[in-house]
Amino acid sequence: VMGTTGGDRELLLENTADAKCFAVIAPNMAKQIVAMQAALEDLARKFPGAFEGYTLGVTESHQKTKADTSGTAKAVVDSLKTLSSNDKFTSDDDIIKLRTDEDSQNFGVKPDALTGHAFHTYTLTSGDGSVEFQLKHNVSGRRVYAEGTVDAAIFLAKKVKEGLTEDGRTVYNMIDVLEEGGM
Repeated sequence: VMGTTGGDRELLLENTADAKCFAVIAPNMAKQIVAMQAALEDLARKFPGAFEGYTLGVTESHQKTKADTSGTAKAVVDSLKTLSSNDKFTSDDDIIKLRTDEDSQNFGVKPDALTGHAFHTYTLTSGDGSVEFQLKHNVSGRRVYAEGTVDAAIFLAKKVKEGLTEDGRTVYNMIDVLEEGGM
């Protein structure tokens, strides 16, 4: 079970599949966040441009040791860009990344969560500013990721016990874990 946003994802998936190694590989192990992302992807597919003319603003806060832009934020932004038809927004340039303790606390992070947190706020605002939608998810600590990792390990143990399927698939993601249910 591997939860990471770094490295060459396609190569990792390819090498793992070629080795016929059973694995769950996902950029985010928190089932609730993965479910939210999947729902947003579905909305974007069903209702592209529903927020056309709206501007997108994103602020995310993580512990100061996290250097890169959140993979979760990038994925959510992709869906929101489709909903808003806003191709000008770029994840790396336009997402406000908070990494200092002071900035994080001003964003609502409690002092005891400064070494492990993920606070994200996504805002869609109408062109005239009269309508605003916000989507927010705040994680303090790492428990939700640990719980998802345990569920992924249970899922994977079942898959190993079942053995290779007709399609020979051995590599899964957290959507597969969610679709299995009962976790």
